[in-house]
Amino acid sequence: MTEYFEIHNRDGPARYGELRLTESISTPTCADDIMLDAGSLWTRERSISDVDVDTNSITILPHRAFPAGASERIQHSFDLTEASDEVADDFDMDVPVAVVVTPETADSYDADAYVLSNAQGFIGHASEFCESIIKTRNSIPTDTALYLTGVATPRNVATLAYAGVDLVDTKRARARGLQGFYLTTDNEYFLEDLTELSCSCPACKEGRANFNRKDCADHNAAALQAALTTVRQRIRHGRLRDYLEAQSRHDQWLIATLRTFDQQYKYSEKRTPIVRDTEFTAASEDTRYRPEVQRFANRVTTQYQNRFSSPLVLVPSSTVKPYSESQNYLQFRDAIRYRGHLVSISSQVGVVPMELELTYPAQQYSTVPTGRWSKDEISFAAQILERYLMRNEYSRVIAHVPDRGYGEICERVDSATTVSFEYTVVDNPTTTESLTNLMSTLEGESRYSKRERQHNIIKAMTDYQFGNNAGETLFADADLQTTSQYPKLRVRDAATVETGEGQQLAAIVSQYGVLAFTLAGARMWDNSDVATKRVEIDQFVPHGNVLAPGIVDADTEIRVGDEVIVEGSQAYGVGRAQMFGAEMIESTRGEGVKIRHMRQK
Repeated sequence: MTEYFEIHNRDGPARYGELRLTESISTPTCADDIMLDAGSLWTRERSISDVDVDTNSITILPHRAFPAGASERIQHSFDLTEASDEVADDFDMDVPVAVVVTPETADSYDADAYVLSNAQGFIGHASEFCESIIKTRNSIPTDTALYLTGVATPRNVATLAYAGVDLVDTKRARARGLQGFYLTTDNEYFLEDLTELSCSCPACKEGRANFNRKDCADHNAAALQAALTTVRQRIRHGRLRDYLEAQSRHDQWLIATLRTFDQQYKYSEKRTPIVRDTEFTAASEDTRYRPEVQRFANRVTTQYQNRFSSPLVLVPSSTVKPYSESQNYLQFRDAIRYRGHLVSISSQVGVVPMELELTYPAQQYSTVPTGRWSKDEISFAAQILERYLMRNEYSRVIAHVPDRGYGEICERVDSATTVSFEYTVVDNPTTTESLTNLMSTLEGESRYSKRERQHNIIKAMTDYQFGNNAGETLFADADLQTTSQYPKLRVRDAATVETGEGQQLAAIVSQYGVLAFTLAGARMWDNSDVATKRVEIDQFVPHGNVLAPGIVDADTEIRVGDEVIVEGSQAYGVGRAQMFGAEMIESTRGEGVKIRHMRQK
């Protein structure tokens, strides 16, 4: 826990934060000028009094650093806080301090930052890097800064930040410059091979003729600072992953690290927001393994429940979001005429039932269709569709999709399920002949009403947000009524008021397709059998958003963006989480919950 570091924005494990020193510093950043090292205990006893401490720098406490490969037994033979009586007293100093640890010795100490002493040993080794960062991050408080020294370059710093690193330095970048390597965000070049310089930093302004290795070191440091500026901006806008998927292609270790982190779903998913209103670019095969995409596919195939009795109509996805606003979908809708349940097939997110077309990330991903599907894309979409059909039974499955890609997916699933697919497309789904085939195939099927469609949208979103069958259970005692127009539907309980529209329970947040509860809706959720996500606060009535110091406890299943019930001895309310559950409990600074409604008990 710390008074000197606060996180303002989160983008998965990456954080945009603020070091609250005498002068505020945004992170991730280079820490060369703000670190004071009290020295190593390997050579002699030391104390923090050996250096001139102040609140404009972070003092690294006297330490015993271990190199990569040191056995865990040796590391644990030295107690970090009792290596010297004076060092133990140093933890009580009223200045920002950092502790030197390894993944094996990392723990919750009373420090503001943690320095990973053996970081240089696992840079370049994807599995070891991911394992070390995850182990360290899970051991230290979430609201403290993680510092890796001697490893950052312009090319790898985005990956370091994505992993959860907050502080780096220019040591490696400068050292490579003195060795004659010119660094950029995509490569490193032998200085002797360069005929011109691609940068306009002060070190490069004089041109190649007089550019020496000292200038190269200065350039590398400037390039690292510039890369960090890009990283901070990307984190603030929730777009670091987009940048990383493209930038990591320039280095085998970076792409291996990204893919290894994607395999650590539990670590990344916990730190990835449930909802965002920012677009993300689906530009590579790695997009499908983003935590939010995997989460969406999992919830659609394990929590969502189809409530229509109509046949399933599979259609291709659209570049226009939400899908229902695209010209193709207007044509599909006119042909279906509310006689079929529309579900889209996407190479990037799997399958999207029409009730969840607004839900993040179905509405937010952007891709450029080529008409060509890779084997991995076909396999991914087929697996999701098969899982979807195993959970949801239909009397008929109509595949209104083109042959290439979509057709291969349907044929693969057709052979693996008991329901036979009916194919209606000739050449293209929007040709007159194809649309006529779709209309005639649905001849004789019953239409569902606007009321049924709107109620099913509300219940589907409830399933997605709160769990299996939540749509039925949460509203079991309500006379459900919807008002306003899609996509901004409001949910009311007509039974609570004898006249008028009834008491409002919730509304759809159209930017990212989830429900936002009123106090009445929160109490209905609380009184139902659907598991709640709760935040316990201290003895006060919030007159704004709830900050972390006021939080006593929180469910560990809470994710950023989750709907949460906030309750204390004096107050009851509902809002949206701004931290994940464990972070709420551990943090001493920052906004924990954005309150929507609050009432004094």
